Amino acid sequence: MHLPHGKKIYFASDFHLGVPTHAKSLVREREIIRWLDSIKSDAAELFLVGDLFDYWFEYKTVVPKGYVRFLGKIAEFIDAGIPVHVFTGNHDMWMFDYLKTEIGVELYRNSIVRTWNGKKIMIGHGDGLGPGDHGYKFIKKIFTNRFFQWCFARLHPNLGISLMRYFSRRSRASSGKSDEIYLGDDKEFLVQYCKDTLKAEHFDHFVFGHRHLPLEIMISELSKYTNLGEWLNYKTYAVFDGEILELKTFS
Repeated sequence: MHLPHGKKIYFASDFHLGVPTHAKSLVREREIIRWLDSIKSDAAELFLVGDLFDYWFEYKTVVPKGYVRFLGKIAEFIDAGIPVHVFTGNHDMWMFDYLKTEIGVELYRNSIVRTWNGKKIMIGHGDGLGPGDHGYKFIKKIFTNRFFQWCFARLHPNLGISLMRYFSRRSRASSGKSDEIYLGDDKEFLVQYCKDTLKAEHFDHFVFGHRHLPLEIMISELSKYTNLGEWLNYKTYAVFDGEILELKTFS
């Protein structure tokens, strides 16, 4: 696909709306709205790459309350003809059809590959990729099991969402602080995943979230891994102008 002149592709992830407190989440939501307003004029497409919410479960007729400014702004993008692509993350994997039906987003549960101007880009949240992290991979299989989802949906929303909120408070995002450090190529699961993937197929860029640490790492002379960071501390995002994909900070 050829990117129209003057247009750009934007990527962001890990907003974790809902933590650490309602008041702080609301401040962050307003900052995200300001960022979205700042990119709307030249955005060709927008990719929101997982963990937009720190907890989420869609009942058949009920969704978690809140986030109306954010959801309204996404609807505004789509109504203006700007496609918005949303990926489920490990905190909001229980998105089903609400955002797609109500707002019109494209929803993805796995990594996808897109090509613009001859640049091949893999995009995904990044959870469960690469070696190790076997505990989470096991839990993810349970949480994505349709029978387990059906069982959880039998709980009254007041109880179900309260349980999600309880476990959310135990997550790394709940403190609102960043204690992430780069562990080295041999211990970074996503770096290892990118290297292993390149053995079989070339990609110009890998764009992931999940790691909570803004990163730009050359995997080879021709391939770069970008991690989008998070918005509790860094407010980082990536932009691709048809030639260069780079990480930026919103101020």
